[in-house]
Amino acid sequence: MADAMVDKQRIIQEFVPGKQVTLAHVVANPDARLYPKIGLPPEGGAIGVMTITPSEASIIAADIATKAADVELGFVDRFSGSLVVLGRLTDVESAVENVVAILCGELGFARPPMTRT
Repeated sequence: MADAMVDKQRIIQEFVPGKQVTLAHVVANPDARLYPKIGLPPEGGAIGVMTITPSEASIIAADIATKAADVELGFVDRFSGSLVVLGRLTDVESAVENVVAILCGELGFARPPMTRT
């Protein structure tokens, strides 16, 4: 039994915030039932969802998104790093792409895979 305990290793994982966009996703054609469930107006259109660390960078991302395309801010949280933008699909895609390009290209954030459903 002593040999079995010697072979076991304990791994501790910690979240160490760095400069990264951890999620960059576009919901192209959301089901209408989704909007009220997440507190968004029902005529919102496509939804762009991003998570950013450090979380304060969500303020920068919101500024980039609204300057890059005709999108509305659905949610910005400088404490969790969440950003939700709404609008026509092409505008939402452009906003998310621009945020990723500037944060990752110019500010040195780690680049996520951009996804779409």
